[in-house]
Amino acid sequence: MIATGKSHLASAFAKKWKCAYYNSDIVRKELAGISSHKKELAAVDAGIYSSAFTSRTYDALLSRAQDDLAQERYQCVVLDGSYQRSSERERLCRTLGAAHRLVFILCQCPEAVMKKRMALRLKNPQAVSDGRWEIYLEQKKRFEMPLELPEKQLLTLDTDRPLPELLSLLEEGLRGLEGEAEQEIVLQR
Repeated sequence: MIATGKSHLASAFAKKWKCAYYNSDIVRKELAGISSHKKELAAVDAGIYSSAFTSRTYDALLSRAQDDLAQERYQCVVLDGSYQRSSERERLCRTLGAAHRLVFILCQCPEAVMKKRMALRLKNPQAVSDGRWEIYLEQKKRFEMPLELPEKQLLTLDTDRPLPELLSLLEEGLRGLEGEAEQEIVLQR
């Protein structure tokens, strides 16, 4: 969900572990030919946030991940997006799951924290996300919890914590999943 801290955590993890990192907000705006810092305050499900444009964005994220992994440029690729529908997650599993280890991180925090983050983001000219409270309310209605994912593919984190603590929890969680997975998750610097 928006404003749960997923981008903050995803970018820090990718940087620390030298992973390729693709943010859905940045890719979406690149595809639209606009600056990543330009505010797009369109109505819910309109403009670059329409379902058709969102599909195009997620296609681009998947394509970039496939390219990086096929060329072996990175051992790890972080796709930073909401993946709010089971069909979006299932597509990743079908496309990448046979050859690569996939782990989905479900970031959660109290709504009051999310609302505060959204308000701060709207005032920040460097913010790339256009997520607002009214968008969150619509997203909340249609968000499909990742019940289809096996335990070895899902890690849930309470993101109302300091970043160093979150990174430690994420790394610990990934290592914990190693024992449940057929393939190892290798974290190398």
